[in-house]
Amino acid sequence: MNASRKLVIGAAALALTAGGVVAVSSASAEPREARQAAAVTTAWAKVAANGQVLGGQGITGLNKFGIGRYNITTSGSLNGCALLGTINTNGGNDPGPGSSSILVGQVNGNTLFIRTATPSQSGSAAVDSDRPFSVNIVC
Repeated sequence: MNASRKLVIGAAALALTAGGVVAVSSASAEPREARQAAAVTTAWAKVAANGQVLGGQGITGLNKFGIGRYNITTSGSLNGCALLGTINTNGGNDPGPGSSSILVGQVNGNTLFIRTATPSQSGSAAVDSDRPFSVNIVC
């Protein structure tokens, strides 16, 4: 038992013995970190390059509307949440060597915009490219 908790319990016992009343604040008895709510993944999705949802939770829709462009609708609010995305390989196939990128942004209260690209892709292909990806929404 920590010293501050012992002090609160001792003061309460003394006051009750003397017939007094004690008001105790639990906020001072617990460390600040213990009182803060933990961040929780509220929604996630694993998506194929063609826009097919391969797995997920809290996702109500996906719209692929261009090369490397996707909108994902979630069942909950995105306000104040962290939006995380990563490019995946597609069953071990990767357009390989070079870099790839993903942009994850909030369109409105429950819709994400995803843009995938392969900036170092060779040939005449556009920078935007259909890539498999995963997203996490952490609130």
